[in-house]
Amino acid sequence: MDCKPEDISLKNAYKLITGSIVPRPIAWVSSVNHAGQPNLAPYSFFNVVCSKPPTILFCPGVRAIDGKNKDTLENVRASGEFVVNLVTEELAEAMNLTATELPADVNEFEFGGVTQIPSELVKPPRVAESPINFECKVTQIVDIGDGGKGSASIVIGEIIYLHIAEEVLLPNYKINIQALKPIGRLAGPNYSKITETIEIFRLPTQIQPE
Repeated sequence: MDCKPEDISLKNAYKLITGSIVPRPIAWVSSVNHAGQPNLAPYSFFNVVCSKPPTILFCPGVRAIDGKNKDTLENVRASGEFVVNLVTEELAEAMNLTATELPADVNEFEFGGVTQIPSELVKPPRVAESPINFECKVTQIVDIGDGGKGSASIVIGEIIYLHIAEEVLLPNYKINIQALKPIGRLAGPNYSKITETIEIFRLPTQIQPE
């Protein structure tokens, strides 16, 4: 199949893109609104930006049911803070529960059955059961699209505090991926586990310093 995106429906374009770009890491984002009400929701349009300063991004899309911004986006715009909690195999079902579209006054921590604990430097709480939490300050929000269905925003945040559980930490500041057991997002209801890894070593640089 060869086509321009505008020649197929928005739904079909979404299915082709999300079915091709896999597996995607999952940012389980906790935030708070102006009244301090916590929110917890997963986003698989998520990745690292750079290490100096340590920066990550996630992309909340416009809510399909009513075309409004998701609560997470409204919260991070207002507070300038969020926490990314990593999702493990054990937390997959809880994460899926918090993906439910719920009224803004519902506490997704309680709905998902996970423990809400205070963060160190930001107001949004973190998920106690998650072995890795990144406390973040928003540095930039970039709106993409016309604001209608299919549009999204890129939320860029600097990590200002890290929580790494000892059971997933190896010497020399490395993460034990077998102990972490993260899951990845595929398409539809499908997710991936890391059951096997392979090693491919990069060749030394061929550029000579000036």
